[in-house]
Amino acid sequence: MSTLHKIALTFIKSIGPVHAKNLLAYCGSAESVFTATRKQLLQIPGIGGKTVESILNTTALKRAEEELKFVEKHGIDVLFFSDKNYPKRLKNCCDAPILLYFKGKADLNHSRIISIVGSRNATEYGRSLCKQICEVLAPYNVLIVSGLAYGIDVAIHKECISNDITTVGVLGHGLDRLYPQVHKTVSQKMVSNGGLLSEFPILTNPDRQNFPQRNRIIAGIADATIVVEASIKGGALITAEIANSYNKDVYAFPGRTNDILSEGCNFLIKTNRAGLINNAKDLIYYLGWDDEVKVHQKQAQTTLQMNLTANEQKVVDALQNGQLSIDELSVALNIQQSKLAIVMLTLEMQGIIVSLPGKVYKLA
Repeated sequence: MSTLHKIALTFIKSIGPVHAKNLLAYCGSAESVFTATRKQLLQIPGIGGKTVESILNTTALKRAEEELKFVEKHGIDVLFFSDKNYPKRLKNCCDAPILLYFKGKADLNHSRIISIVGSRNATEYGRSLCKQICEVLAPYNVLIVSGLAYGIDVAIHKECISNDITTVGVLGHGLDRLYPQVHKTVSQKMVSNGGLLSEFPILTNPDRQNFPQRNRIIAGIADATIVVEASIKGGALITAEIANSYNKDVYAFPGRTNDILSEGCNFLIKTNRAGLINNAKDLIYYLGWDDEVKVHQKQAQTTLQMNLTANEQKVVDALQNGQLSIDELSVALNIQQSKLAIVMLTLEMQGIIVSLPGKVYKLA
């Protein structure tokens, strides 16, 4: 498939990612979409007369020629849905973009990717969390993704650069411009350190509706999404909700109950939409990134089990085969939930088990 036709596919009016993939499935390639007859196109489910007209006229191809000249001139990678270097985690999401533009050196299929989002009105508390996260994650060879917006986004990108962590910014506009412009210096360092990613072609302005759309890329490209600070209404909560819809892990830092910029995080935790983390070490622990620590913890666990009560030992034995909810444990072990809750709390305080969202538990 030629790059020109891949790009042109994105310029067909009224065609989004789902219909574009449908066209590819029926036609076999992007080039074949543009060489198909009217009759052939009309036989494809979901493709109507207006869409067929958009495919048959030359507007999409002419627009693609302009785009291709720009990406070739500026060394931008065009990542098509069927390409090997297209982000595989994102590819598994039903509404993943058919095509992405990437300027940078990062591996978007890196073995460890997390997205970090938060309020545009970051407080000192939020910025300190960004600093702590990067200092702790620096030795773990992780790629951190955010949106290069004001507040938490740019704070996390800056801390990544300071700690030599690869970082990628997902933009709500084309790669021919930058919003906000004040982040130009940071973005230039990111291109050397990680990169800039967008599904939008050149001449696309940073319009408000583009940012919720780009949030699905931030959520879909990562193993987990972390919300640092967020009000109850904002892009960070949208990203968290999208990540949940993709069955991705979501974590949030709690804050004071009367703090507007912690209201969103507290809501996510309260409604079991996000797991609670107090520091970056919790994240490493939940994602199982530190094998040495896990070995140490298992050795400590074995020692602790020598002094377990009968019910505590039953719980530990039951969790050997994997995580279980408190309801499942109560039924399996024939222990009342009121009694079991105390047992679980004791084991958790000893570091033997870990509590996950939804009252689910696993061995530490």
